[in-house]
Amino acid sequence: MTQQDSYARPGAGSPASSELLTFKRHNFGAFCYSTYGCHVTYNGFTHVSEPDDVLQLSSASLGDNYPENMDASYLSVGNFPEPPSVVWKSKDGVKHSAFVDIASIFRDQRVLHHVPNGGVDGDIGDPGIILEVNDRTINVYMKAFVPTRAPQVPGNKHSHFLDDLILAWSKAY
Repeated sequence: MTQQDSYARPGAGSPASSELLTFKRHNFGAFCYSTYGCHVTYNGFTHVSEPDDVLQLSSASLGDNYPENMDASYLSVGNFPEPPSVVWKSKDGVKHSAFVDIASIFRDQRVLHHVPNGGVDGDIGDPGIILEVNDRTINVYMKAFVPTRAPQVPGNKHSHFLDDLILAWSKAY
């Protein structure tokens, strides 16, 4: 099987047409689906350590909760320590290992979001970088709480924000 990197591509409504926001720190989260023995280590901390003999649940089994169930709860990591180390077996039992160079993925330290130019209203805080291992694929997402000038739900005064999960990079193994 060919290994291939895939980066998010600019297009209508993409982060490329959004207001330029940058970050110096980030939050991190890691999730494994349809894997055996998945281990993710980043910034000297083991984020995932699954048993070698138990197939982890599939992302499809989460239904509407996926992919929104993923979040970055390891807080305030300076940009960027060593790449996350990922070791796992895909559901067919094949062993894999990778170092995911998130410093390269986010080399411009740009926050990925869908708020149009002029629509941001306030501080965004640290965005979340989320690494997902899903069978033979690693996906890297960004999720940032971006306050907006306009409500995102008409008539709802508590909806002045977006926090979209945006795919930044993907690679099949």
